[in-house]
Amino acid sequence: MSNTIAVGIQWGDEGKGKIVDLLTPDVDIVARFQGGPNAGHTLVIGGEKTVLHLVPSGILHDNTLCLIGNGTVVAPETIVEEMDTLLAAGIPVDERLRISDRCQLILPYHRALDAAREAAKGKAKIGTTGRGIGPAYEDKTARRGIRLIDLVCDGLDAKIDENIDWTNFLLREYFHAPEVQRSEVDAVLELARARLLPLMDDVTLILHERHKAGDSILFEGAQGAMLDVDHGTYPFVTSSNTVAGAALAGLGIGPNMVDDVLGIVKAYTTRVGAGPFPTELYNDSGMDDASGKHLAEKGHEFGATTGRPRRTGWFDAVVVRHAVRIGGVTGLAVTKLDVLDGLAEIKLCVAYECNGKRLESIPADAAMLDGCTPVYETLPGWNDNTFGATSMAQIPANAKALLKRIEEICESPVTLLSTGPDREHIIRL
Repeated sequence: MSNTIAVGIQWGDEGKGKIVDLLTPDVDIVARFQGGPNAGHTLVIGGEKTVLHLVPSGILHDNTLCLIGNGTVVAPETIVEEMDTLLAAGIPVDERLRISDRCQLILPYHRALDAAREAAKGKAKIGTTGRGIGPAYEDKTARRGIRLIDLVCDGLDAKIDENIDWTNFLLREYFHAPEVQRSEVDAVLELARARLLPLMDDVTLILHERHKAGDSILFEGAQGAMLDVDHGTYPFVTSSNTVAGAALAGLGIGPNMVDDVLGIVKAYTTRVGAGPFPTELYNDSGMDDASGKHLAEKGHEFGATTGRPRRTGWFDAVVVRHAVRIGGVTGLAVTKLDVLDGLAEIKLCVAYECNGKRLESIPADAAMLDGCTPVYETLPGWNDNTFGATSMAQIPANAKALLKRIEEICESPVTLLSTGPDREHIIRL
């Protein structure tokens, strides 16, 4: 297999974990390049469900090296819990996993600050997972972050004391929230020393050496393109770059190492948390459209990380086309086609209308996007059951017509089609 970047190209939750797990047997290395434990990649194999937040989705496969790159922020407690779950299931995670020495650590004071900020925002909150990802990336940019390598370097205690003092000042004086104790931070640092330092390595060097040796690599992203801090629905975004280009900086590789970009997308649209969503039909705040409810219930739309119900709506080709462009997507993996089974008609948003004007692309202003009205094309649905289909011969004509139209308006071919949660529920085109 060629070296491929796999990224979500909606608002996350597109089914990246399954697709990465599916492609892993064809590669030698799976490398995660951004995000943190706010990601939730769900794998279903033989009916057994595994949810991973930090460990790359290729970890279940023999002879696959899994790497966590410098662009990822790592919560020691979270990754150790995942490792222990995998070890208990007989997965030799210590043999298969390596973590970049340049990874930033998420520590208790990051989570405390994250929670206090969201609480202070009230109804204006962004919808963060509260796991400290944003404050950890802030510390990285402010050059006060704690990297994994820092655990074996001089001066760590002084850095930790300075960070705790700064955070506690904000918690006490501005947010009127409980302060963080040094003992809480020390416990996490000791856990990281014991369990993560043995896995620490120069991930960039590994990738370059293995690439020169002819190994194939799958670069795994988290979240989705519309949550990108630069190109998404800012400020309702995550704190990292989620587009394909982030793989370069997040792993220390050059563009010459990448052959293809696979954009993973649902056959409809979902979003968790606050922010504009032009094609929204159903949520837990009062929208109760019958088609949107069908998507939510049949698609089991609850966040793998937060457990929160996802907002659901029709496929938004304006969003996907934007993500295809900024990500250099060369092929689409369409997931959850089976969720559309039984709908009399299916709508595709092909443009927006705003202030009497037709828009073919995403406006940069989130408030403007929130005021856009979707322009729909309506296609006939189907009553056939596509769940678990493994051949295009099992896909009804109307579903094929939908896929063809998605290819046309999103300007990228469909190369994979997922028809259910299990690894076997797939069609390669």
